[in-house]
Amino acid sequence: MDNKDKWELFKKELGMIRDEKIRQFAMNAIAILPDYFFTMAASTTAKYHPAFALGDGGLVRHTRAVVQWIDEFSRMEMWHLTGEERDLAIASALVHDGWKKGDGAGKWTVDNHPVYAVNKMKEDEILSALLPDEQLETIFGCVASHMGQWNTDKAGNVIMPKPSSKIEKLLHFADFCASRRIEVE
Repeated sequence: MDNKDKWELFKKELGMIRDEKIRQFAMNAIAILPDYFFTMAASTTAKYHPAFALGDGGLVRHTRAVVQWIDEFSRMEMWHLTGEERDLAIASALVHDGWKKGDGAGKWTVDNHPVYAVNKMKEDEILSALLPDEQLETIFGCVASHMGQWNTDKAGNVIMPKPSSKIEKLLHFADFCASRRIEVE
């Protein structure tokens, strides 16, 4: 899949980012996502996400839903987001599950996929040069902590940070909402 096709999938969401430099970061980050990201389901076991996020392209749909939740929540006075914070939250959301299967060799979600994603982004010299260190660390912190309380491996070892900043908590909350299977009777 070429970059134009990747960006087209997120055209609306990229357009929500007002700051041109942050948008360029998001576009470049999307460009380096592994090909499997664009075809896999949001849940490799089909247990943890709603129907719209399952099947071919489900992870893309889940990611778009997370951005939509961030956009909705950013209108609430309880979050008190600046324009920059909102843009950074959206950029973080666009790549939060970018390397969900790590190097792609396995069939299942990698427990530490948030930290793996941050490391992949840090390795990319172009991404590292696009934003000031403070903005990069905000995005990396959001991505690394987006799993919230589910920050351990199967043995119970802490392998990821929990969200601590307002933007980190916002991404975790939006991701949580977008991944819920709820039924109303």
